[in-house]
Amino acid sequence: MITPERFFDGAPVVHASAPGRVNLLGEHTDYNDGYMLPIATPQRTTAAVAPSRDEHFYFYSSTLDESVHFARSHHAPPGFGSYIEGCVRMLEERGVQVPPVRVYVGTNLPVGAGMSSSAALEVAVLRALRELTGAQVDDVVLAQLAQQAEIRYAKVNCGIMDQMASSLADEDHMLFIDARTLEHRVVPLPVGAEIIVMDSGVPRKLSASKYNERRAECNEAARLLGVAALRDVSDPDRVEGLPSPLRERARHVVRENLRVLEAARGVSAARFGELMNASHESLRQDYEVSIEELDVLCARLREQSGVYGARLTGAGFGGACVALCAKGAARGAAAEALYRYNAAQRHGRVLIPEADTKTGGQP
Repeated sequence: MITPERFFDGAPVVHASAPGRVNLLGEHTDYNDGYMLPIATPQRTTAAVAPSRDEHFYFYSSTLDESVHFARSHHAPPGFGSYIEGCVRMLEERGVQVPPVRVYVGTNLPVGAGMSSSAALEVAVLRALRELTGAQVDDVVLAQLAQQAEIRYAKVNCGIMDQMASSLADEDHMLFIDARTLEHRVVPLPVGAEIIVMDSGVPRKLSASKYNERRAECNEAARLLGVAALRDVSDPDRVEGLPSPLRERARHVVRENLRVLEAARGVSAARFGELMNASHESLRQDYEVSIEELDVLCARLREQSGVYGARLTGAGFGGACVALCAKGAARGAAAEALYRYNAAQRHGRVLIPEADTKTGGQP
């Protein structure tokens, strides 16, 4: 692995970082102009930046131990470099003069666990470039630039939630987001509650999943219903006349939006858990993005004393589950759920609360 000192042949000019996110409610609603309730993670991605000494860009990922370099007039190859290049190009489109740069990135976010490592990378890089260039870009615009970087350069047709959460959320509050208007506000967790996040051990690659297929199905469902987006449907019964699988996809989105709106108004921890359980079942049955490992992990979490509810978090097809539990119960519940889950040789791990190194990595 290359050290920062060796990579920069000295010290970088600026440092920045950004968190990942865990979504508590509102899955696959962002690209339907809907509503979401993510929260930032303690795990973060860092970016160090300095101007290049020539007309080439140089990117290095300490996590992957991979390097990318290319001339200013060329493009990064597919991979982590395309996300960073996208950030540069989106600033340039706004008229920001970005010199060729050296960018050193690293993360303690688990890649492929559904905690938005890609959005954290984009936001961290854009924050560093903002500081380097003095660009007048607020945090909402920065999230929009990060989203476009991923869509246009990494070729993932993502919604805005991940980037908004990475740019605006904190670890102590949920962030209510309206994807259409970009209205956002912090919302407290239910009284007396905290969260558990566990990796199923099955990595998820968003660009290789059926994410884009689901998005196209939602767009077609909205067209058949005569609305701009499924967010404009508030009565779940309206979708029942659609052909399958559009009916099921639309049913999930409409009901998921209603779950978010209810939770954002303020509910008890027990009710929030019920909404999370309903969300997972909807993602499993109607949206068909869960897998056996996620279903089993959620079941193991729900078996634990003090756990109110559990669901997959992220786009699905692998990755992590999140659970809401009584405050003070997270470590014990996570350890027991992990033991029961791994008894079937599933190789999961606890992500939040972070592992205690004094107990051999167990929470």
